[in-house]
Amino acid sequence: MATTEECRAALDRLSENMSKAQGGVADAVALDRSLSCRVTDLDLTFTGRLAGGRIRDIVTVPGTPAERAQIRLTMTGDDLVDLVGGRLHFARAWASGRVKLEAGLRDLLRLRTLL
Repeated sequence: MATTEECRAALDRLSENMSKAQGGVADAVALDRSLSCRVTDLDLTFTGRLAGGRIRDIVTVPGTPAERAQIRLTMTGDDLVDLVGGRLHFARAWASGRVKLEAGLRDLLRLRTLL
């Protein structure tokens, strides 16, 4: 089972990867939205802001935060680490229910280029 520190490092790596994105992927992550990543097996949520093509101001919150983010991800810690590490394909994980993505329709349409 991935630790809190490993999950946080994966989010930092994801943010770094997003900042280097080009083309359609860069357009998809060029949103300004609140973001949360719920890690079910650790019973915690990382919250932050997707802005300028990066995840900023990441904070760890026990359980589920009271305020819902505009873009919400839910998965296990191992799946988060594997997604960012390239060992788990997002579209397959999403289709099988291992990863849950919730957002407004317009945001989902922009984010689909990441799939």
